[in-house]
Amino acid sequence: MKEKEEKIKKEKMPKEKKAKKEKVKKDKETSKFVQKIKKKWLINGTKTLILVLLIIVAFIAINVWVQSLDLTPIDLTEEKLYTLTDESKEKVKDIDKDVNIYFVGYSDDDSNLSLAKQYKNANERITAEAVNAENRPDLAEKYGIETDSSGIIVECGDHSKVLTEDDLYTYDSSSYEQVSIAEEKLTSAILSVTADKIPKVYFLKGYSDFSLDQNMYYLSIYLENEIMEVNTLNILSTGNVPDDCDTLVITSPIKDFDDVATTAITDYINKGGNILWLNAAMATSVDLPNVNKILALYGVEPFEVGIIRETDTSKMISGSPDLIIPNLGYSEITEDLYSEGLIFANPTKINIDEDALAGLNVEQTNILTTSENSYFRNNFNNSSDSPAEGEETASFVVGAQLEKTVQEATSTEVTEETTEGVEPTEGTPEITSTLIIYGENSFASDYTLTQNSQYPLIELAYNKDLVLNSLAYLTDREQDITARKTTSTVTYTATEQQDTIVRIIIFAVPAVIILVGLIVWQKRRRKK
Repeated sequence: MKEKEEKIKKEKMPKEKKAKKEKVKKDKETSKFVQKIKKKWLINGTKTLILVLLIIVAFIAINVWVQSLDLTPIDLTEEKLYTLTDESKEKVKDIDKDVNIYFVGYSDDDSNLSLAKQYKNANERITAEAVNAENRPDLAEKYGIETDSSGIIVECGDHSKVLTEDDLYTYDSSSYEQVSIAEEKLTSAILSVTADKIPKVYFLKGYSDFSLDQNMYYLSIYLENEIMEVNTLNILSTGNVPDDCDTLVITSPIKDFDDVATTAITDYINKGGNILWLNAAMATSVDLPNVNKILALYGVEPFEVGIIRETDTSKMISGSPDLIIPNLGYSEITEDLYSEGLIFANPTKINIDEDALAGLNVEQTNILTTSENSYFRNNFNNSSDSPAEGEETASFVVGAQLEKTVQEATSTEVTEETTEGVEPTEGTPEITSTLIIYGENSFASDYTLTQNSQYPLIELAYNKDLVLNSLAYLTDREQDITARKTTSTVTYTATEQQDTIVRIIIFAVPAVIILVGLIVWQKRRRKK
């Protein structure tokens, strides 16, 4: 046994000696290289200068090369303020047209320009650059750009959209912070200028106190940046709803429709036209037979005098029974919204004759409802916050989607009995008309939450998104991107590993460089 062990040791010894020799050889080579640098470069001033210059040139070259790659910047902020979201990348990746984004009057290091340049990583046909009136006189002439002006031009062929600095930010009245909406505005503008067809929305005027130029100013601003063309419609002048109307918006009629308007709207519905209807609560009884005739086509009964009030404190704002947080039903319109974010002020209930829907070929989907503890008040002299005797208590519908089939689809069947030489009649497509109706108008208007508030209800929480998503659905296009950077404060939220790397780069690397410099300086001093 002993002899066997000694034999194994003898076999191992040559291998260990060989490994040791190789290690000594490598150490000597490394030592020679270091000594050569010290003697021939660091001691010699001229050669040291050349070495420093080479390092600087290499550093600059690497930086230029990295910048040319247009890499996405590392974004360690919790809100991802400087990074394009996956949703935006997905929406623009299949665009097959050249899109140029010109940041007029902006510097190359602007954060919004950096964000815009990231679109190129998702689609090479989208480019962004900083320009000014001097180096791009063609743009200055085309868009009336002055030397000291600034703005963002999103251009695709003959289509263009101009954004201002103010368009890129909004204000969160709950947190009192400036909120960046640059990404959603840029993405929306790109989709707008590249769209093959721009949907057209008409706001009916002449029958309400609410219109784009009256009590709905904020909505008109938001609509300017949507992928749609918005117009007003004086139906008594035109005599009909234009054929290119994709959605007709009707807001709180306070007087009845004329016969001309009633006929025109009925014809529009029978052709498959869609309607967004916003109806405020009624304080007094108004006779609206023609208005009710239009609503009856979808099974909606006349609106009653009165408002809905809440008793569930979790479904009201600031303890006010009149400011209701409705429950969300399952719908494409509300799938990206949150019930805590919607606020309806003094809504009214939507009465739907469910027994009549089948005969009208109408399918009902409830979008918004109140809690089961809410009640309907029609006696405005009663100031109590509790339901009085006789007041209806229930879960009321305050938002509904009603899809009406105005023409059934038919198909052509070819059989052996088909007469020779006679072509069969072609089938007809299904035609549907959709009504989205809300028992509230304030959430889409300039109505303020309190007399002291300078911010309208439409700017609070998700009120704006509800009306914009409704229009997006009715115009048969995808809802707009919602990529809001929800705070103006940059929060550093690196992972533990990222935090370690950043701290090493910030503190350890400079410290090592300084230490090495001191050691080299001391050695050179001693040799002198």
